[in-house]
Amino acid sequence: MSSTGARGPIDLRTDRAHPARIYDVFLGGKTNYPADRAMAATVVEKMPSAQLAARTNREFVLRAVRYLAGEAGIRQFLDIGTGIPTSPNLHEVAQETAPESRVVYTDNDPIVLAHSRALHVSSSAGRTAYIQADFTDPDSILTSARSTLDLGQPVALTMGLLLHWIDRKKQPHAVVRRLMDALPVGSCLLISVFARELAGGSATLEDDFAAEGTSLRPFTRDETLRFFDGTDLLDPGLVAPYQWRPDTGAQEIGSPDAGPDASATPIWAGLGVKR
Repeated sequence: MSSTGARGPIDLRTDRAHPARIYDVFLGGKTNYPADRAMAATVVEKMPSAQLAARTNREFVLRAVRYLAGEAGIRQFLDIGTGIPTSPNLHEVAQETAPESRVVYTDNDPIVLAHSRALHVSSSAGRTAYIQADFTDPDSILTSARSTLDLGQPVALTMGLLLHWIDRKKQPHAVVRRLMDALPVGSCLLISVFARELAGGSATLEDDFAAEGTSLRPFTRDETLRFFDGTDLLDPGLVAPYQWRPDTGAQEIGSPDAGPDASATPIWAGLGVKR
């Protein structure tokens, strides 16, 4: 594995909740701090299905990556907003299916950087790299990614539960378009976002995160579909993550044993192919 980005002293800022570490709390990880756990508890209080939503989103991403590396024949992945490494990681799923897969992880959190250096280790046939960069600087991401990926060949651009954390003044739709414009026809776009219409009882969460210095802005279904302009959405389209090609025989999220408010997973998820 290789990494790109600053290697100076790391300011972990563990006194403030961070989205990547809150997600780690929901997935049962250990790379989180009291501020993250306190905010996770606040989120669950206002949106009881939050932990289930995090798990089903994770399962969606891994199912989609398995499809991309298998049936779709994609061998290159650019994952932006990587978050804390949680096994199985994206590169493990991709390289289990196609060992020669190349994966570039991107995140702006120094704690993610520190853990990725240790845990995002490639198979011998493929390659895994890490870029410390911000989503709002797409040209820097693309420049650094070229040391690992051939951007003349199809790439799967993946952004799981990232875009709703981007300040709207940073124009997330324009940034996604810039990234996709740099990739060839046949490249894929995988997105999951906090869904405005499905996020019942969570209205005050935006204020809670603003107090931590973090922007949280859920997207409507129409706003989410705009990210996929220039692509053909694969069946079943833009749906809740548990509805996206569920594994045969897997427990249905809406079943009585799946947990409280299981059917109200407040996330839009989809996968499109650039045309």
